[in-house]
Amino acid sequence: MANTKTPPNKTLPAVREISRNVHEIKFKFDKISDEHWVLLRSDCHHDSKHCDRAMEIRHLEEAKKKGALVIDNGDLYDAMQGKFDRRSNKSDLLPEYKKGDYLDALVHEAAKFYKPYAKNIAILGQGNHETAILKHHETNITERLKERLNVGLESHEKVHMGGYGGWVKFVGDYHGGQDSVMMHYFHGAGGGGPVTRGVIQTNRQAVFLPDAQICLTGHTHDQWIVPIERQRIKSTAMKLYKDTQYHIKVAGYKEEYEDGYGGWHIERGAPPKPKGACWLRFSYQGHQKGADRQRNMRVQPMLIDF
Repeated sequence: MANTKTPPNKTLPAVREISRNVHEIKFKFDKISDEHWVLLRSDCHHDSKHCDRAMEIRHLEEAKKKGALVIDNGDLYDAMQGKFDRRSNKSDLLPEYKKGDYLDALVHEAAKFYKPYAKNIAILGQGNHETAILKHHETNITERLKERLNVGLESHEKVHMGGYGGWVKFVGDYHGGQDSVMMHYFHGAGGGGPVTRGVIQTNRQAVFLPDAQICLTGHTHDQWIVPIERQRIKSTAMKLYKDTQYHIKVAGYKEEYEDGYGGWHIERGAPPKPKGACWLRFSYQGHQKGADRQRNMRVQPMLIDF
């Protein structure tokens, strides 16, 4: 693999676990021109023969170059080729997993693959493929991966476990003045919808997640960003202002449609799906004080599909 060293003079942001699915990530801005990056991934299905590992590696290498943290939103594993899985197809089983201890082989290979990026991986969420293994085989393969990745890391470098859903608070510190952006993540549910591609869920989430500036989902292998503008009021100063709630759907790296010949994806009438992930770019817009202050730290989401 390419160079995996953290860029010179680039200290990775600190990650603090507040509870089992609530974390805080703190960015330090020494000057206004500083910026911080976070890679949002979901539905990698890393062990599937349909995973685009070349794209996955490109994104992870770019995270190393940027000194970015990585948040994985579940279904890092595909994990469908076990002995008792009715979805299994031995023709889809890669050689490195053709072993009697199939689940162990998944964890061993993933730990080897992701170890060069362990310091960048902040949170490993859980998806339905991982929770299915926990339900039927009584082992948490995400937890097993986290344990292996953390071997040899300092306490401040540790990979953290997340849930199927949870929260991340991004805090920006500029010379003692702090601002924050709240992100809610949820692996996802349902089929996405052949027409809406799951976009209708943004209005539902906007109602019950009023404190989130970012709502991250995956699961349906669609990819989009829907910004929802909101009018807000500061209760103490009674000042009106507007902000944006970003709804982000991340597609992942699995390509199941291919030439449309056959297979489960084709038989259920599913269309071709995109691949990709999303960058979050955090920047500082000065340090305003007082009742008219809105946000000093800004976030810009950017989809990546190459």
